[in-house]
Amino acid sequence: MSRLVLVATPLGNLGDLAPRAVEELRSVGLVCCEDTRRTGLLLNNLGIDATLMRLDEHTEVASIQRVIDALDEGRDVALVSDAGTPAISDPGERLVAAVAETGHVITSVPGPSAVVMALTVSGLPTNRFVFEGFLPRSGRERDARLTEIARETRTSVLYEAPHRIERTLTDLASACGDDRRGAICRELTKVHEEVRRGSLRDLIDTLGEPRGEYVIVLAGASSSAGASESDVDDALRIELEAGSSVRDAADAVSSKLGVSRKIAYDRALAVRNTPRD
Repeated sequence: MSRLVLVATPLGNLGDLAPRAVEELRSVGLVCCEDTRRTGLLLNNLGIDATLMRLDEHTEVASIQRVIDALDEGRDVALVSDAGTPAISDPGERLVAAVAETGHVITSVPGPSAVVMALTVSGLPTNRFVFEGFLPRSGRERDARLTEIARETRTSVLYEAPHRIERTLTDLASACGDDRRGAICRELTKVHEEVRRGSLRDLIDTLGEPRGEYVIVLAGASSSAGASESDVDDALRIELEAGSSVRDAADAVSSKLGVSRKIAYDRALAVRNTPRD
């Protein structure tokens, strides 16, 4: 059967391109990419002459049927992003889902990933983490996401553009506290690669002139951080009024707000026994 092959491309250093990635790019009948000029330059450097098709955030939906048609004709198709692993905060997610529905084979050539690289060099816990991508730019959705991140007990990884990095670090400090530990990574694998670690306040104060794309890695909240007693009580009251038992309400709120089960259970007992005004 024909295949859709997701091919990870270098973040910056061409030496990071896997030999199998070169083989796949040389053998497929069609290469889908964000920028035909950029991918064309990469393929020219590799001595590969391939048919390119633009597939970015503006054209992904319209391109899906063309890709499926190519697969139906027996042609293998590669998907690449400008840098890193495709479909991770880059176009491709909807294409992969659509191709999966057709039954065609989907495989991947793993390789460079800014998320994984930044996480592993950050010096922060790596056993459990969550990837947030780019934050919403404004409004209630952004505020809600910042609140979620402030309560998150796992390490969080975010992307940010240079012209928004200072504002995002400032907003994170406001939501999480100036002393929350973090790291900012930029220009990964490139000549001016830089990783800085410290509190959010330190990272803001020493940011300098923003240049290059950034990855922010943020330490998780402590088990009792981010949720006040009032927050816990309000969440418990909602669960109890919906018919949950004290134990089930405590378990749900413990998981949602990142507080200990004992604290949630003790507060659930108090809420249940305290009539509302």
